[in-house]
Amino acid sequence: MKKSSLFFICILMTCPSVTLAATCSQMNLTRCLDSVCAINISSNPAARCQYCGSANAGTPPASSGMRALSLGLSARYTITEDELEDAPSDPGQRYIWAARRCIEKVEGCTADDVSDVYDELIEQSCRAAGVSAQMASTIADANKQTASASTCLSSIRACMIEDKRCGSDYSACEDASSFNNFFSACSVEATGCANYIADIRTNLTNARDTAIKNADILIESIVASYQNAREQKLLSAQASCKDDAALENCIETICQRSMPNKCEAGYASERATATLFCNFYDVACDVLE
Repeated sequence: MKKSSLFFICILMTCPSVTLAATCSQMNLTRCLDSVCAINISSNPAARCQYCGSANAGTPPASSGMRALSLGLSARYTITEDELEDAPSDPGQRYIWAARRCIEKVEGCTADDVSDVYDELIEQSCRAAGVSAQMASTIADANKQTASASTCLSSIRACMIEDKRCGSDYSACEDASSFNNFFSACSVEATGCANYIADIRTNLTNARDTAIKNADILIESIVASYQNAREQKLLSAQASCKDDAALENCIETICQRSMPNKCEAGYASERATATLFCNFYDVACDVLE
């Protein structure tokens, strides 16, 4: 037994759990939007404009579906042919429809991400078609529409768990006033979600309460584990002091490792030296009793 095992220092270290908020993958978002707006774009550069830009670009040529587009791509981030049957034919409405479904498919993305990722691509396509899509107007029209409940929840949740607001673990929103202030700001940013605000508030309030409760449980578990470890070490040390077991073990270790004759019979001086070296165990065991 080492000498240090008989002296105890209580150190409590707690590490808050970290859950990275999902970030929007622009690549996957573009794949998803393209599966609605860029069908057969390799043979028709104006496809994005015709499908999701402006009716002035003309009607896209007859298509056999999205096989050419989806070839080699994961269906996880693309809209299927069956789903496309429900897509509006009007370019503006189709863009809104595509944005809603792709935000649901690609975690962490918002309407702003759709605009940032895809508006310029549609404008380029419209220039290729020789028309001006007026994308700002299209987005403005889209914002007037009523969003889906799931889209609104995803958008407001993403806003709430940003580092500058509640954080991914809601640690900055433990008090109701902070949570309410951030929720109000995020609700204003989420256009078309007025019909779902009450339900979303309840959902996110429950999520906050659960996150904070789990954090408290984690801390309590860490404290308990350290306390239990200390108690077990103390019990082990006390047990080793019974019948001078710790002292005898120390003497035997010194004899075997450090004494030329291993404290064998006839070499009492070696055992006496080892015993003197290990006398600190007597002091330590007196403290532990």
